[in-house]
Amino acid sequence: MTKNENVSDIVGNTDASNNGCRQGGSGDEAGGFIVDDPELSKSNRRRSRRLRDQSNHSSDLKANENLKARVSSSSRKSALKAKRSLKEISDGDDDDPDFDSDEYVPENEEEEEGEEEEEVEGNDGNVKREGRSNDDPIDLSLEDNENELDDVPLSTRANATEASRKRRKTTSSSSTSSRAKKAKDKKPKISYHERITNKLFDIHTGLADVFPKLASNSMIKPERAIQPEGMTIKLLPFQLEGLNWLIKQEAGEFGGGVLADEMGMGKTIQTIALFMNDCTKRPNLVIAPTVALIQWKNEIEQHTGGKLKVCVFHGANRAKNAEGLEEFDVVLTSYSVLESVYRRQNYGFRRNNKLVKSKSPLHSTQFYRVILDEAHNIKDRNSGTSRAANMLNTKKRWCLSGTPLQNRIGEMYSLIRYMKLFPFCEYFCTKCKCRSTEWRFSDRSHCDGCGHPPMLHTNFFNHFMLKNIQKYGIQGDGLESFENIRLLLKNIMLRRTKVERADDLGLPPRIVEIRSDYFNEEEKDLYQSLYSDSKRKFNDYVAEGVVLNNYANIFTLLTRMRQLADHPDLVLRRATSNNGNDYLAASGVIVCQLCDDEAEDAIESKCHHKFCRMCISEYVESFDGDIDKELECPVCHIGLSIDLSAPAIENEEAIGKKSSIINRIRMDGDWRSSTKIEALVEELYKLRNDRQTIKSIVFSQFTSMLDLVEWRLKRAGFQTVKLQGSMSPQQRDNSIRYFMENPQVEVFLVSLKAGGVALNLCEASQVFILDPWWNPSVEWQSGDRVHRIGQHRPVKITRFCIEDSIEARIIELQDKKANMINATINHDDAAINRLTPGDLQFLFMN
Repeated sequence: MTKNENVSDIVGNTDASNNGCRQGGSGDEAGGFIVDDPELSKSNRRRSRRLRDQSNHSSDLKANENLKARVSSSSRKSALKAKRSLKEISDGDDDDPDFDSDEYVPENEEEEEGEEEEEVEGNDGNVKREGRSNDDPIDLSLEDNENELDDVPLSTRANATEASRKRRKTTSSSSTSSRAKKAKDKKPKISYHERITNKLFDIHTGLADVFPKLASNSMIKPERAIQPEGMTIKLLPFQLEGLNWLIKQEAGEFGGGVLADEMGMGKTIQTIALFMNDCTKRPNLVIAPTVALIQWKNEIEQHTGGKLKVCVFHGANRAKNAEGLEEFDVVLTSYSVLESVYRRQNYGFRRNNKLVKSKSPLHSTQFYRVILDEAHNIKDRNSGTSRAANMLNTKKRWCLSGTPLQNRIGEMYSLIRYMKLFPFCEYFCTKCKCRSTEWRFSDRSHCDGCGHPPMLHTNFFNHFMLKNIQKYGIQGDGLESFENIRLLLKNIMLRRTKVERADDLGLPPRIVEIRSDYFNEEEKDLYQSLYSDSKRKFNDYVAEGVVLNNYANIFTLLTRMRQLADHPDLVLRRATSNNGNDYLAASGVIVCQLCDDEAEDAIESKCHHKFCRMCISEYVESFDGDIDKELECPVCHIGLSIDLSAPAIENEEAIGKKSSIINRIRMDGDWRSSTKIEALVEELYKLRNDRQTIKSIVFSQFTSMLDLVEWRLKRAGFQTVKLQGSMSPQQRDNSIRYFMENPQVEVFLVSLKAGGVALNLCEASQVFILDPWWNPSVEWQSGDRVHRIGQHRPVKITRFCIEDSIEARIIELQDKKANMINATINHDDAAINRLTPGDLQFLFMN
């Protein structure tokens, strides 16, 4: 070992770099400044600094030991002398605490050290060593090629080091570019939806061709069919085109479809023409709302000349006609009867404390075709009515509806499942070939068919057509799913509007206007009191963040404010008073526990509370909570469980009993009308004419409001007829006939819950809607009872609104929802009928 190397070691061990370099301690590699040191990474830098501070003293000791071990022989002798002197001194001064032998350095050694430093500094030969300064540190990244430098002579090692450094720099840059290239070439993460899609396509190979096949299908050309023989009415040109589509669609791969012409364009007539096109294809089953059964029967008999034999399977006629339904050409029944016979067949009923099951005549008969009129009645896929319709035995399946979607896109699935459109209504396993039209998990853990868990099964409609729209809206993947729905509907649905076929229809113009009025002083005082109390409660819910948890209470508050805008007595003289006296229940009448009025088409929840079908439907559909939030019963506030399509409760005790708000208040000189009722009377007076009678229809959600209107109009000299949900089909038909055939009857009072759909009231030309509805499509249905084929007079629809009440804000919400309806597929969107927390906040604004 040379003297220069020894001194270099000393120099290298006495300084440290402040620029992130570490001292080198190798005897062969002279120098002390190091770069690319793994010990100086971010995670170790702080620890290394602390260790260096702690080891300053020990480093000095090691440096002195290296000095003593590597000095020349002459230096050793001097060191030995110094040590002997040191020993003598230490022997005499053992008690001196300030004396440190490690700090003692002989004078001769200091001089020799200085001479060696001068020799190293003055050596400017070919040898250049790393680690002498910050400008020339030791690069530890050279470790991989140290073996190469071991065999290189010392005199040429610097050149070899430079070449090695260049090679490593090139290698480092190439590795960096390689990593960047790998990061650039790395495939994007596959989404859950894409992963499930790939699994479905791999296992169920035919699914990949479903939508391409739909896109390649040729559409049925709009050609006119031949007028069926025996029809006593001449079909309009667009109706003959509809008949042609019905015939060819029924003979195609889908075996049916959806006839979705706008309300009032003759869907019933086109269906009767389909029956008459080939009378040998029988029997036909028509399922319709109760109010429309007699109308179907009358139109079939009127327009076919008695060629079709018709049976009404409803009410007392059920037992008589239970046998031999296949003998009839057309069987008419209601949704409530369909659900009732299906439930009795599958789940039974109690009789004398025994469970009895009876065979369903409808489900045991093989029909040629089944037609659902107002098909949105089966929109709830989990309802008993929807299941009952799915289980019917038939070759062809049809849906008739002017509004096939009422609330959200997912409701379309119920129609798809009813029509047996494969694979759209099927569940598929992502692990095997298992597929089924039903969710078959008896133990809720394993599939009855393949044994795989539920999470490995997915519904085709949900996966390809619904979930992405719910997640992304009509953009990105949601737009693709939206296009899939449009593609399917293009293949199975025919829809024409009155505007498109105005020339064929020849309908008169329709005018819709809003009449705005203001409360009188007394009404405003009552309303402000109720509104202030309601707003205070709502603000408390908002402050506590429990708006959706108290949705039942909020909905009740909104209902009370709507009723007060009609007439204060609807709130002050409710069927159930504040002191607990239940006037109607005492007389055996079923009371809706949402509107506190006589229940129209009453249904019962699992917690045994009774509601109007339309009231509770409105309550359920307007809820906008998360999936994990449970909708509460508005009475007992436990989880609400109710079948919205269940048959109406039959209350034999209440039949024939007159129950009216008129019996609960004093209708004498002290009784005062309301602003809205007087506005209606004013509008009706304007229509009176000596030359002709102009008939009007008045719609309201609340039957008590209709009772008050009826009492007031009779005292104003108007003759009225009323239609409400408690009537039997025959009573409803008689009321309709009386209104249509008697010129002296000017006003027809109709409950929106009972007569808003499936009625033909062309004799009237004026429509008055007393209270606005959350969903504008309900009001559209009501207005189209008048503006339809057969109407020859201009139609005017007047919507009443109290300007300084909650009704004004409901109108604004309707406009927003109407824009959403018109912008989406066939009148609907995922939020069409929901009341979001933002909407609720808007309703309670000043």
